[in-house]
Amino acid sequence: MAALAAGLLLGPAAGCASTGGPAQRPSSASFTENGVTVDLSVDRWDGTAGTLTAVFTPTAAGYHLYSLDLPPGGVDGIGRPVSLKLRGGLEQTARPTTGAAVHDLQLPGGLPPVPVYPDGPVTVTLPVHRTAEGPATVLVGYAACSETKGCLFPVDAHPVEATVDGTSVRFAGPGPASPSG
Repeated sequence: MAALAAGLLLGPAAGCASTGGPAQRPSSASFTENGVTVDLSVDRWDGTAGTLTAVFTPTAAGYHLYSLDLPPGGVDGIGRPVSLKLRGGLEQTARPTTGAAVHDLQLPGGLPPVPVYPDGPVTVTLPVHRTAEGPATVLVGYAACSETKGCLFPVDAHPVEATVDGTSVRFAGPGPASPSG
């Protein structure tokens, strides 16, 4: 099963003298499930708001992800949209967005076309704000397909746990050690 990467604490606001602690880094987590690696980070956190960024990367060449705008159940049951849903101490303040171009993939057998992104990674951003201190969960959904290799099982609500407070968003879970630099 997928493992979450170790959480990295997002430091206090810039402008403070060196405290002897680690350099400020965005909070992050990562997991791989059903042929896609998802890297999550919270950037520009000011203690009350920031941006949740999710990078969805198929683990094999030739796979694409479905559009954010695909209906939750797909088109005639085909596909699942990329989705980020929040529970607990975080709430979205706007719709998720991506800079990836969408194109309609025509399916065989007279089925209606489905909106997909080009093969490869897709980055989705979601403005968020703190509603309460304490636990929060990001529920991640997606499905990956290939025009020649078929589709992988969809992921409907993979939970990624975090803790939110006035100075940070920390993702929980075991994971590899941070690279030294």
